[in-house]
Amino acid sequence: MLQRRLLVALAAALPFAAQAQATWPTHAVKIVVPAPAGSSLDVVARLLADKLKDRWGQAVVVDNKPGAGGMLGVDVAAKAPADGHTIAVGFNGPIAFAPFMYKKMPYDPVKDLTPVVMTTLQANVLAVNAALPVKTPQEFVALARQKAGKMNYASIGQGSSSHLTMELLLAEAGAQATHIPFNGSPPAGMSVAAGETDALIAAAPALLPLAKGGKIRLIATTGRQRMESLKELPTLVESGLPHVDAMIWNGLFVASGTPDAVVQKINADVNAVLHDPAVKASFDAQGLQAGGGTVADFRNTVAADMKRWGAIIDKIGLKLDQ
Repeated sequence: MLQRRLLVALAAALPFAAQAQATWPTHAVKIVVPAPAGSSLDVVARLLADKLKDRWGQAVVVDNKPGAGGMLGVDVAAKAPADGHTIAVGFNGPIAFAPFMYKKMPYDPVKDLTPVVMTTLQANVLAVNAALPVKTPQEFVALARQKAGKMNYASIGQGSSSHLTMELLLAEAGAQATHIPFNGSPPAGMSVAAGETDALIAAAPALLPLAKGGKIRLIATTGRQRMESLKELPTLVESGLPHVDAMIWNGLFVASGTPDAVVQKINADVNAVLHDPAVKASFDAQGLQAGGGTVADFRNTVAADMKRWGAIIDKIGLKLDQ
């Protein structure tokens, strides 16, 4: 009898799931970007939005909400109706790092959000002001040690990959520097270009124009392998800092409870867009590696990153709201 009831319930649920996938979206979709216009997250979101509006037959609006190391924007999706019409572009900082650095957060990344799909994966780039007498990672480390805490560095926000990777670098190098956070990579990059700060670790897109203009100097990347688009730059790993291996991932998240059929539709459509040759070419030109994969793939990436960086954060002792 129980088995029959379960079969009846399953049969009733299947048409509902199919209908949810077929009819979604029923109105405009909002993609919340927890970073300012011109940032790498913004570039990714706008490329996707332009392609997804045609697939979904609805407007796809990009809403920039920088602040609180990305938590401000991600919180919008965490508290939105669980129908898939509000999507956040999440990244390492407010998803995998923040739970280990803050005693209180406005959302629980595990309980309140559902990972949908990875959008891009890339290494950060270590940049310095062009006037700084530094051309290699080794010279940067030597100068940081020499200045004994008098060097400062920008980041794209408290608790971001930009912030945490520099702290990891300094810890591994046995050096100190003063952290000056900004709301996103454009203002952080401009601070280095203007000489207000000495250095910055951030994604390449917002830094490349400043480097080409001679305002800043790119000296290393943070992945284990060299970047295809910046092969001339050594990695920090090969430069004597073997544990400073930090990749940035970006991905789409929706509120927990969003129907699985909707989550799977968003995943499938974004995967299709990421395979578009024009999108891939645009990403390549900016040093971004297209992501993709299943919902389970992205969920596993997030879980593994939380485990790895949770241990690193505890080792460094980085707490932001004590």
